[in-house]
Amino acid sequence: MKTALIHDWLVSPFGGGERYLQVVHEIYPSPIYTLLKSDEGLKGSYFANKEIISSFIQKLPRAEKKYRNYLPLFPLAIEQFDLGAYDLILSSSHCVAKGALTHHEQLHICYCHTPIRYAWDLMNQYLEESNLDKGIKGFLARAVLHYIRNWDVRSANSVDTFIANSKFIAQRIQKIYRRDAKVIYPPVETDSFPLFSKKEGYYLTASRMVPYKRMDLIVEAFSAMPDKRLIVIGSGPDEKKIREKAKSNIEFLGFQDDSVLRHYLQRAKGFVYAALEDFGILPVEAMACGTPVIAYGRGGLTETVSKNISGVFFEEQSVASILRAIDDFEGREFNSFQVRAQAEKFSRERFVSEFRTFVENQYSLFKNGAINENSDFSRRGRNSSMAAV
Repeated sequence: MKTALIHDWLVSPFGGGERYLQVVHEIYPSPIYTLLKSDEGLKGSYFANKEIISSFIQKLPRAEKKYRNYLPLFPLAIEQFDLGAYDLILSSSHCVAKGALTHHEQLHICYCHTPIRYAWDLMNQYLEESNLDKGIKGFLARAVLHYIRNWDVRSANSVDTFIANSKFIAQRIQKIYRRDAKVIYPPVETDSFPLFSKKEGYYLTASRMVPYKRMDLIVEAFSAMPDKRLIVIGSGPDEKKIREKAKSNIEFLGFQDDSVLRHYLQRAKGFVYAALEDFGILPVEAMACGTPVIAYGRGGLTETVSKNISGVFFEEQSVASILRAIDDFEGREFNSFQVRAQAEKFSRERFVSEFRTFVENQYSLFKNGAINENSDFSRRGRNSSMAAV
């Protein structure tokens, strides 16, 4: 198989999508096609010396810092790549990568991290946070997102087979694209987060400080529990606002590298996480350390955290709900080895085995013409016509 990898953009090696891309590139060393790359951001990383082909977005003014401003051009840019020489196209998509153009003799498998959130279910939140919910700018932004949604559904036709990173995302793929998806959970480097059973008396939360992560709720909740210590790792545009909510029992460490994060994950009494996640790598890394999780009980975390075995859930994104969950958590005992065992279900080794087997089986079926009424290949034409925009 002559293979090409497609990824939305490569500006940092640290995101969940980029960690997935690295492992897939190790399985299938191939050219990587992407809207743009950041040489500075990738410096010293796995991707630094790899063959990466970027689109015309790369040459636009201030693209490396403000690339999201060029969203209306993303569909056009991803369709400009000439992929005709490849047998297998593996796209890694949370935006437009799945829309790369292929021909009938190529197999296109898309690992979908999520359909474009800010064009679908998070549209109104995105517009409000960007101050684009009113006036002429708001009207234009909504028109652009309407175009993106139409293109997003149409471009799903170019994918022969979808893989979802969780059952939660498989449901969204079915809702938006009217397509089935094989669930293969992403790789988590569990071996890099060894079990540490001697816990200390603090709670930990870590994330980028952006609105949907709801770090503000966690800080407010612990401000209402002055007898409990919380350590916060992360930075982002909401950092100042979140710090202003904190009482003296809360310590902010800002952005930290993996070694510092691992140190605190290993020793924390519990890891608190309030985001609605597609999968959520950090909570799995915490469990790999033997640290139980207190998490919002929706989305991908309901698939990774085993209730009352490796953590507890709170039912609402609210301070009151977090307070109840902490109270429930403190009334239970967790076995660090059982917590670690739950994380190992999402290891890198498991992903490599599942992904390679699935891709090669699909390729064999495709090349042998084994397409029947029960296959995703035959359904995609029928189902795409049913997709509502």
